[in-house]
Amino acid sequence: MSVKLLDNDAFYGYRVRRTVDAQLFQEYFSLKMLGKRLKGAARNKVHGLAQERDEELFYLQIKAKKANKALRCFNQNGSVKGISYLLKTEKSGTETPIFQVGIASDVDAKIICTSYSINAHGKDLAWKKAVDTFAKHKVIGKGTKLYKQLLSAMPKRVTRRTPKRLANGRAR
Repeated sequence: MSVKLLDNDAFYGYRVRRTVDAQLFQEYFSLKMLGKRLKGAARNKVHGLAQERDEELFYLQIKAKKANKALRCFNQNGSVKGISYLLKTEKSGTETPIFQVGIASDVDAKIICTSYSINAHGKDLAWKKAVDTFAKHKVIGKGTKLYKQLLSAMPKRVTRRTPKRLANGRAR
C-alpha cells in the first residue's frame, strides 16, 4: 500500500505515491478544510478516496509490468538482465566458468543469487538451469515465446580460458 499519512507544518493529509511504467504518480488528499482538521466520517471519507486512487494505480502498475515484461528481461545488447557469465576463482586458485543468476524474485519477494557451473553441467545445461531459475522467479511460463527467447539468448563468448602459466612454464 502506498498511502501515507503526512502530518507536518506544510501539509496534513494522505499522500498516494506509485511508479507506473517509469512515471511517478504522487497525489495528495488534504485532511484540512477551512483551516480545521477533519475528524470522524469526513476523515474516513478522504482516507477511502486515497485508498481508491492507490488501488487504481496498483492495477495500472501490474498492467504495465505485464506489458513490459519482455523488455525488462533483456539488456540493449540482447543479453538477459540478471544472468551473467563469470569466471569464479575457487579457494584453490582455479577459475571455474559459471552462469550466475542475481535477480529480485517476484515470487518470494527477496533477492535470488545462485550459480551453475559450466564444468559440472556443460554449457547448454548450465544455461538452461540458469534460465529456468530466472523464469521461475520472474513468473515466465516454460511454454511461452519469452521463455524461448531467454533460452536463445545465451552469451556467445562462453569459452574456457586456458590456465595462466607461471614463469617456470607450469599452469596455475
